[in-house]
Amino acid sequence: MGIFSPKERLDRILHKQAIDRPPVICPGGMMNSAIVEIMQKTGHLLPAAHRDADLMTELAQDVQRYTGFENLGVPFCMTVEAEALGSEIDDGTLECEPKIHREVFANSHDVIFKDKKAIEDNARIGTIVETIYRLSKKNPDVPVIGSITGPLSTAASIVDPMTFLKQLRKEKEVSHEVLDYVTKQLIHFAQLMVDNGATAISIADPTATGEILGPKMFEEYAVRYLNQLTDAIHQMGVPVIIHICGRMQAVTGSISNLHSDALSVDALVNLKKLKEEYPHITTMGNLSTYMLEFGKPDAVERMTEKLLKDNIQIMAPACGLSTSTPLANITTFTGKVKAI
Repeated sequence: MGIFSPKERLDRILHKQAIDRPPVICPGGMMNSAIVEIMQKTGHLLPAAHRDADLMTELAQDVQRYTGFENLGVPFCMTVEAEALGSEIDDGTLECEPKIHREVFANSHDVIFKDKKAIEDNARIGTIVETIYRLSKKNPDVPVIGSITGPLSTAASIVDPMTFLKQLRKEKEVSHEVLDYVTKQLIHFAQLMVDNGATAISIADPTATGEILGPKMFEEYAVRYLNQLTDAIHQMGVPVIIHICGRMQAVTGSISNLHSDALSVDALVNLKKLKEEYPHITTMGNLSTYMLEFGKPDAVERMTEKLLKDNIQIMAPACGLSTSTPLANITTFTGKVKAI
């Protein structure tokens, strides 16, 4: 065991302080580690746990206990914000995470701007907030990470995504209005999480990639609204992790303008090189999701050793985790990090 508790270790690295070894975490949300193997062991199952605070609390603790990840993270999907703002959700199955069934608005001009009670009064939001409260009280030495879907991805989950993306380019005024509205709703969600014990917030925004947006729109929309959200969370007194998907060659300069305390990236990104080019960025990741699902434990161990050798500051899966990921691969990963 190291000289710091898991909560202290993560908090210190997010505040750029010295630590004994990297934390190894999986925040929830897009990085949901509630795998089938664990759920079958415990009987705490999805999709029921998406809407039941008792089950969600038990499952989050199961995940932390069986995987060795050094955090508790909820929710287990990326649909709760869109549901609270009106979209129809398919709750999924044991093996398949929830998905957007139908966006509530056909285009950005149709968006009805609700007040913050849309977030506050939503039943699933309430389940997550209650779960965070319980987890924080039961596990004082373990960081509780509240996971939020980023502004662009949430907006593209309440407005038809193809139309939304076209309007980003052609109808900037209404696009900014929608993104400002969504961001303010996400800020309120984050405040509810923090008020109930979340010790860090993780924002995953898979729509906000250079491959989808290109460099100009990435700077105009992704950086602006991610920073608006991050700055508000910092005012609440907690650190922020941002995850960006995809390749970064076209937007690396803009990435360095993000205000987050750590940057999580896809397995496609060379984190060692990113650290060399932008030493102020605290790097997180980026063990291949594919490797974790389909690789053998010895290959997972070798890849983990490489990330440790590259001095990645927070060890984590690159993106999401398949629900069919073998537990043995995850424990190989977490065990190797903890053994150094």
